Amino acid sequence: MNVKQKIRNKTIMGKLFLLAVMMFCFGYLLIPMYRMVCDITGINILAAQENINESVSNTQIDESRIVNVEFDANAIGPWSFKPNVTSINVHPGEIVNVVYEVTNLQKRPMDAQAIPSYAPQVAAKYFLKMECFCFKQQTLAPNEVRNMPVSFYVDPDLPKGVNVITLSYTFFEVGLKAKS
Repeated sequence: MNVKQKIRNKTIMGKLFLLAVMMFCFGYLLIPMYRMVCDITGINILAAQENINESVSNTQIDESRIVNVEFDANAIGPWSFKPNVTSINVHPGEIVNVVYEVTNLQKRPMDAQAIPSYAPQVAAKYFLKMECFCFKQQTLAPNEVRNMPVSFYVDPDLPKGVNVITLSYTFFEVGLKAKS
């Protein structure tokens, strides 16, 4: 092997090594970048869920204030999906339980997931769920009716100008259709 070939091989090896390091760095930064995009867009509120354990210890109820929480449900696909109540008044810090009802209108089992969204978007940071059917996929048998609970509280640090929060879920089938 001549000198030029050795130099060319070392140059290519250096470039490949640099490319591998860059790919590793990109993979390492992918999760923080994803979380940052989720925080900015309000999609799939991961940050609020991660802080639940820290926030649960601060459950002092602010009885001087009332926040109206409205509940909305959207179904994509063959479902009947609705909250059992359309709205309630809560005091920030008060733990509240509500139930959504879903019915699989198909003659086959189906896997589904619910994704929450909040209005106004700033409320997502202060709307803390302790239990929610949206945390995992649901498998419903043919024509099954299921009541699914949501336990939450509104953080007392909610900005004073926010008096109404809308919690909206979109319920949809995920993955391949379940075998019957």
